[in-house]
Amino acid sequence: MAAQRRAKRKKKEQSEYFFDYSLLFIVLFLLGFGLVMIYSASSYGAFEEFGDTAYYLKKQLTAIIIGLVMMIAVANIPYRFWEHFYLIGYFVSIAIIWLVKTPLGVESHGATRWVKIPVIGMNLQPAEVAKLGMILFLAVLVCKMGRGVRTFRGFVLMMIFPLPAVAEIYLLTQNLSSAIIVMGISVLMVFVASPDYKKFVIMGLLVIAAAAVVIYLAVSSAENVAAGESDNFRFRRITAWLDPESDPSYTGFQTLQGLYAIGSGGIWGKGLGQSMQKLNFLPEAQNDMIFSIICEELGLFGAIAIILMFIMLLWRMMIIANNAPDLFGAMLVVGVMGHIAVQAILNIAVVTATIPNTGISLPFISYGGSSVMFLLVEIGLVLSVARRIQLKEL
Repeated sequence: MAAQRRAKRKKKEQSEYFFDYSLLFIVLFLLGFGLVMIYSASSYGAFEEFGDTAYYLKKQLTAIIIGLVMMIAVANIPYRFWEHFYLIGYFVSIAIIWLVKTPLGVESHGATRWVKIPVIGMNLQPAEVAKLGMILFLAVLVCKMGRGVRTFRGFVLMMIFPLPAVAEIYLLTQNLSSAIIVMGISVLMVFVASPDYKKFVIMGLLVIAAAAVVIYLAVSSAENVAAGESDNFRFRRITAWLDPESDPSYTGFQTLQGLYAIGSGGIWGKGLGQSMQKLNFLPEAQNDMIFSIICEELGLFGAIAIILMFIMLLWRMMIIANNAPDLFGAMLVVGVMGHIAVQAILNIAVVTATIPNTGISLPFISYGGSSVMFLLVEIGLVLSVARRIQLKEL
């Protein structure tokens, strides 16, 4: 009897302290690789502007260290603890976006998308808070609605709740990419909770129709303005996407330079640190367009390797979601998985000119303190869910 009790206790301890090292390794690899590529892509511009080749590297490393500390803390807190804060998270997500219109708002590159935190002297991007807050809120809402989420009324409610945050992100910060990501996270979570293909097919067709109308309006507007330009800068981005060479020195410049970088890399690349486009030819080389530098320096081989790492990361999260102890844990992991998947796909699509140019960072790799910190907090939530899974279920 004593031996059986010891065996049961040992099994319980193993289950309680299980840790998903495979997921952690992939995240750490992406972070380390990102630091290397940030230094490679930004060293020339950082020296010209700040006199320090490692300027962006140091700032990103600081954000990663803070993020890792937050990730470890969140991973060691039972994930069900956060269930009590879903309403706070939702309303804070909406309220914090308004801060960009206060004296705390920070303008950069012609847009006010950051908020200054006076105590620590860092900038925070409210859109990143909204992504995390929406994941938590919708995960709890799915659990509370139960089977009601499968009804038409439940579907409409789940689609309406994210709209205030989406509208604020777009209207107040002019950040269309983050608004799309928040909506994408919401759609994916609702789809997993209520896999009624008919509703989502109809919604997809409506989105395609709306996109076609916008493209038509952009082309019509460009035809009426000299040099193919429009008063609407988003229309100009669409026309530049359709024909980058029509305005190679302005709206099509970043797209063309990114494609030059990708094309010149070939299969094996020019070698780490050997990029030419990062020498003030490619804007935002260390941020939105870092995948172009990866392709140029490491070639098709490096690009495919990174894509495979993201696929492995998402696959690992899918396993955790499938084995989560309850619906709330599963939906948390699905939300994080949706965030990373949507953002990575959109970034690569923008860089390769598959969709019109809009500012989207590559998760864990692009330069951006707010993005990497909140991504690591989300990974902490996933690890917290994984720790509550019985070992025999994995």
